[in-house]
Amino acid sequence: MPAPRAAGCPLDPPPDFAQWRDDPGLCHATNLFTNEPAWVVSRYEDIRAALTDPRLSANSLPESVKPPGEEDDMPVFFARTDDPEHNRLRRMLTRDFTVRRVKEMAPDIQKLVDGFLDNMIAAGPPADLVRDFALPVPSLVICLLLGVPYDDHEFFEEHSVAGLDVKTTDEQRTASIMTMIGYITELLQRKTTEPGDDLLSRLMNENVANGDINLMTAAMTGWVMLQAGHETTASMIGLGTLVLLKNPDAFAALRDGDSATSLQIVDELLRYLTIVHSGLVDRVATEDFELGGQPIRKGDHVMMNLTAGNYDSVFTEHPERFDIKRNNRGHLAFGYGIHQCVGQNLARTELQIALTTLARRLPTLRLAVPEEDLEYMNDQAIWRLKELPVTW
Repeated sequence: MPAPRAAGCPLDPPPDFAQWRDDPGLCHATNLFTNEPAWVVSRYEDIRAALTDPRLSANSLPESVKPPGEEDDMPVFFARTDDPEHNRLRRMLTRDFTVRRVKEMAPDIQKLVDGFLDNMIAAGPPADLVRDFALPVPSLVICLLLGVPYDDHEFFEEHSVAGLDVKTTDEQRTASIMTMIGYITELLQRKTTEPGDDLLSRLMNENVANGDINLMTAAMTGWVMLQAGHETTASMIGLGTLVLLKNPDAFAALRDGDSATSLQIVDELLRYLTIVHSGLVDRVATEDFELGGQPIRKGDHVMMNLTAGNYDSVFTEHPERFDIKRNNRGHLAFGYGIHQCVGQNLARTELQIALTTLARRLPTLRLAVPEEDLEYMNDQAIWRLKELPVTW
């Protein structure tokens, strides 16, 4: 995992996934991000059961990908902890991702989206939508939320890619992570004398200052938020635009519809694309038990095949179709259970604003190259388009 997609239909899930759902028990595969063997959970109900089972721990990272350091100074990766520690750490972040907070950010997000589209339109067609719009919009949004200087975005984008690419060696991945943690650490220390209304300032001047977490944990948390906040949404803007261009009725509905319509379309895009590869959602068994008819032994690794789950006919009828009227409540694109993505409110709002504004301002948007010439970056934890040449 990740499994290869069919060359002729790269937006579709790997064809093997259907067989993995149908076969009894679970498929056994290698997690290409950690080189660990793991059981792959591909059925919708089994994934939901696994992600709420206390016998599967989120503390699943092998020693080879954990950053070095003295025990007392070790950063704690909140997404790889279990309750009650996970809940304690997560509460430090939730205030910056509530529905209310995201609504407050919406006007600023709209200004950023309009600004990048202004520049793209002024330059004239053709344009690379990934370079000119999909990447910079979420990068700047997450910089605003965290309090990171946008001038440094190329630096953190470079190291984010290195940390998420399956071709990166363990040594390269660790070096990239430590470089970014060093950068965030310096930024956090500056926040003690130059605080702002941002997440890093609150982590430093409240949680670190009060002894709730150490400086390295604050830096690790900042790095995770920075990486996840721009890679995932950038991928969804690019791939989502491609899907909409292939489905002009949906593009028109996005252009002409209200907020409820845009949210429905965004959630169907999230289900249909499911951009997070399963190597990021893995667990380790803390005791022997059975899952999906498969005996699991203590110490076994288990990966959640979110893509396969979102295409399970038990969850929704005709999942291979992109259907903007589908009842997609309960999709797995943000995970499930206590570790469900903390930034999902922000992600949905960014996608609503970015894609709706794109449809309204560029209603004649279309591909500038044959679809078969598009290149996909499938060897990363977050799969996305390399470029999206468009014209209008």
